[in-house]
Amino acid sequence: MEIKSIEGRQETLCIKVPKVYDWVTRQVDVPLQAFTGEKGLKQLNFNGNCSDPCLDLANMGALSIKCILTDSLGNPVDPLEHGSILCTEIPQTHGRHEVEITLPDGEVVTLQKVKVLKKGYFVVQVANAAGTHVYTSKPQHFAVAEKFFLCAPEGTHLQCEITDFECDAHLICGEDENGDPEFQQIDVSINMCQNVQMEALVKLEITAGFCQPRQELPFECPPLHVPPQCPEIFPS
Repeated sequence: MEIKSIEGRQETLCIKVPKVYDWVTRQVDVPLQAFTGEKGLKQLNFNGNCSDPCLDLANMGALSIKCILTDSLGNPVDPLEHGSILCTEIPQTHGRHEVEITLPDGEVVTLQKVKVLKKGYFVVQVANAAGTHVYTSKPQHFAVAEKFFLCAPEGTHLQCEITDFECDAHLICGEDENGDPEFQQIDVSINMCQNVQMEALVKLEITAGFCQPRQELPFECPPLHVPPQCPEIFPS
């Protein structure tokens, strides 16, 4: 059967869509977070009555450590899922400040200074070589503020998307005065890649055709199947 294309009638239409006024990508590095000595252990507050992971796991092979993005309750979340990392504009007194920027070709343009805050939570997990003993810290908060110069006139709003996320943790164990293993420090570094856009809803006039539903493909019910009978015994 020949399938004919469906062509919509061309008309001038008015549609409302988000317009992108400016769009940049940037890597952001959260300041290194160091948890040192007894104060650091108290802040991490590992579960399982762990007072010192270096000491408690000393006879269980090499230790491993990892950093996991979570919500405020410590539940793991997908870093790339919207809302896992809060990304919001920081309001400024008297609104966004205008700044004149000289482009590489010498042209001077007026942009707006936009301040952006990103924040979230993570936990640190320390485990023995076999992974049979795992100690997880309490959720730890991180935040970083950045400044962008964008085309962001009044009426536009920030649209922020995290496109890549990396969290690394490094454990340092030493020895106390008796030669026993002792916690010294955990360093956590967080890096992200982000799309930052300034958008506003606008009404556009375009010439286009209306979409039409496709023709439904023919469908025939299969013939009713009747199981074979046993006339020799039923009905008698």
